[in-house]
Amino acid sequence: MLKTRIIAVFLLIIAFVIGFLTYYSSARPDSSIGKPFKLGLDLNGGTHLVYKADTSKLSSDEVSVSMQALRDVIERRVNAFGVGEPIVQVEQGGILGSKEAQHKLIVELPGVTDIEEAVSMIGQTPVLEFQTIDKKESDAVSAKNLTDEEKQAEINKLFKPTGITGRMLQKAVLEFNPTTGEPTVSLNFNSEGKALFAKVTKENVGNIVGIFLDGSPISLPTVREEIKDGKAVISGAFKLDEAKKLVRDLNYGALPVPIELLSTQTVGASLGQSALKGGINAGILALIVIGIFLIIWYRLPGFIAVVSLAIYTTLMLTLFKLIPVTLTAAGIAAFILSIGMAVDANILIFERMKEELRRGKGISEAMHEGFARAWLSIRDSNTSSIITGLILYFFGSTSVVTGFALVFLVGVIVSMFTAITASRIFLYVVAPKTTNKLSTFLISNGFTKTIISQSLTK
Repeated sequence: MLKTRIIAVFLLIIAFVIGFLTYYSSARPDSSIGKPFKLGLDLNGGTHLVYKADTSKLSSDEVSVSMQALRDVIERRVNAFGVGEPIVQVEQGGILGSKEAQHKLIVELPGVTDIEEAVSMIGQTPVLEFQTIDKKESDAVSAKNLTDEEKQAEINKLFKPTGITGRMLQKAVLEFNPTTGEPTVSLNFNSEGKALFAKVTKENVGNIVGIFLDGSPISLPTVREEIKDGKAVISGAFKLDEAKKLVRDLNYGALPVPIELLSTQTVGASLGQSALKGGINAGILALIVIGIFLIIWYRLPGFIAVVSLAIYTTLMLTLFKLIPVTLTAAGIAAFILSIGMAVDANILIFERMKEELRRGKGISEAMHEGFARAWLSIRDSNTSSIITGLILYFFGSTSVVTGFALVFLVGVIVSMFTAITASRIFLYVVAPKTTNKLSTFLISNGFTKTIISQSLTK
């Protein structure tokens, strides 16, 4: 029993510390551990854009990689404008993997309430270009006593356009060095690019010819020799994933999948704050009402359930920050729903305990039997909920559905821990050891009298 009490005290301390840190990091975002909750567009305000991607000219094998490249290009462009916590994602409707499926690009820009500004921000055609820099100038900057970011900023200013752009690049191909087996990237230019590339490489042997996408360098290879045939090879300790990403950026960065704006939606900051306040109030009210019901109906076990529910809430809020989960109105609804799931597990346990007590078993034995017998029902119900959540998460057609599913899944998993582990430990510690009218009242529930066998509790 001493060991159980130590574990119970330890759980309470850990829960309190986690809860305090979670609260403090939200109340003091400027502190060293400050980290506010990540709020979705409907709670924070901003612009929601939906684009339709034209993949009709792509083969089925190219659709997935081109859409991913499109997402990366648009995300890079949005980040360049300094938008905080943008969300850029690809959604697919219709038959999964088919060429006829409708592909959409969803862009959420928190804090940007000017639709025209948002559309112009991502609507421009991304630019792929080759720029050169003198290696001596680059080495001189590197030798300065500057931070890495400052050095990179100064070096980028020294790059000069060569006139070679993405329209001159026919194709980039992933290949492997026959000797070392390392991945390399081969470039093939058209006739115009071939002549210009030969001139640039001849004049810049030993210098860097950087490849820039939307003004940001994606590769900075050094020219080893003049390249006359318009076929270049970029090598140098590439990891396979890095080489694949470079090929994808080169092939699709300059000519992304054509997109057409389907719909726009703007959520004002005041409306978002109103929705956030309403969601928080609903969650607090749900906790209060459930807590009152549990204590009145289940008494001592109900009080333990309220403590476990507080731990559950603390863990959920902490996980929202650590994962991190982007909280939306749908996510808050899923959180409130998961509170009911957490309580449901405790109710199953308490009702099983009542059945065992009615059979004449003692308090301790009834508790052990109650947890053991309720576990099968809790396991099955939570497993079905997890399966449902996984289906919603992986096959949900919108970010609202997937956000709801993620919060719901996390809630179900955490509720299993608090109901089976936390509630059991706390109840074992505070449960009466003798049988009398008071202990009978505290352990029983509802308004029916429960008979406890004295012979089994003494």
